[in-house]
Amino acid sequence: MSATTSQETDDPTFDWHPGELLQPAPKAAGAPPQSHPEAAGFALIVLNQPLHTHLGVTRRLWGNACLRVAADGGANCLFAAAGQHGDTSLDNLDLIIGDLDSLTAPARAYYEARGTRVIRDPDQDSTDFGKAVAWVRQQQQQQQQQQQQQQTQSPAAPLDIVAVGGLGGRVDQGLSQLHHLYLFQAGDGAGGYARGRMYLFSGESLTFLLKRGRHRIRVREEPGAAGKEGGCGGGGGGGGGVFDKYVGILPVAGPSRITTRGLEWDVQDWETQFGGRLSTSNHVLPETEVVEVETTWDVLFTIALREM
Repeated sequence: MSATTSQETDDPTFDWHPGELLQPAPKAAGAPPQSHPEAAGFALIVLNQPLHTHLGVTRRLWGNACLRVAADGGANCLFAAAGQHGDTSLDNLDLIIGDLDSLTAPARAYYEARGTRVIRDPDQDSTDFGKAVAWVRQQQQQQQQQQQQQQTQSPAAPLDIVAVGGLGGRVDQGLSQLHHLYLFQAGDGAGGYARGRMYLFSGESLTFLLKRGRHRIRVREEPGAAGKEGGCGGGGGGGGGVFDKYVGILPVAGPSRITTRGLEWDVQDWETQFGGRLSTSNHVLPETEVVEVETTWDVLFTIALREM
C-alpha cells in the first residue's frame, strides 16, 4: 500500500493490492519481487477458530507469510486441520503465544517437537490476539534497531499482519477481532498505518480498515499481470480472481460520509452509521478493476472471497 496527499484536499490517498496476499507462492528461485508492499511478506496470526471451512485460504497465506504465529488455541486448529492427519505442510510454526488456557497437550507437544517456541503470557487485560500482535511488532522493532546500529541497510518497511480465523463462531469474539483492527491501527489518516496494515480473513471474506481519506482498492488482476510470480509475499498483480463481487463498507467507529466508484450501487457524500444507513451486500461491477472509496472517518471494508 502506498499513500500520497491529494492536491485538492489534505486527505491522503491510499493504494491497496490485497489480492497479492493470496497469490500462489513463487516456484522459481530468484523471481523478481512485486512492486506492491502486500507482496513483500507479512506476519500471519492464526486465531482460535476451526480452519476446515477456509483451509485453502490458510494454505495460500501460510506459503506467502514470512512469520507464522498461533494465538493460543490457534495451534489446536492448525493441528486439527493438518498435523494430526500426517499433513506436514503447516508444521513450520514460529511461535505459540497466549495465556495458554486453550492450548491442548497434543498440539503443544507436536509443535514443540518441531522447534516451535511457546510463550505463556498470563496478562488478563489483553487478548491472545493482542499478545500475538504485540510480539510481532516487538520483533519488528528489534530488527529495525539492529539495522540502525549496523547501518548496513535501509530500515525495514512496516510489517503487515494478517489474521486468519478472525470472524465466525461467537459474536463477542468476532466483534473483538474487529475491535483489534481499530486498536492496532490508531492514529489519523496515514499515521494509522505507520506500523503496518492489518487484515482479517474468514472462510468467506477479507476485512480491513480504511482510515480517513481516499482509497483505491484493486479487486481484479491488472491487465497482462496473469502468471507473474513475486517475492516472499506471493506473485501476481492485483486480485487475480481471488475476490467475489460482494462488498460491504461499515462505519463501526462512528458516523462517516462516503463516496464510492466501481460498485453497482455507488454513493456520493452519503452519510452512513449504525442505526441509520449502511452499505452492505453491494456488488463490484464486472468491468471494475479498482474500487474507490472516499471516507470522512474510519470504516471497515469487507469483500467476499472466491472458493480456493
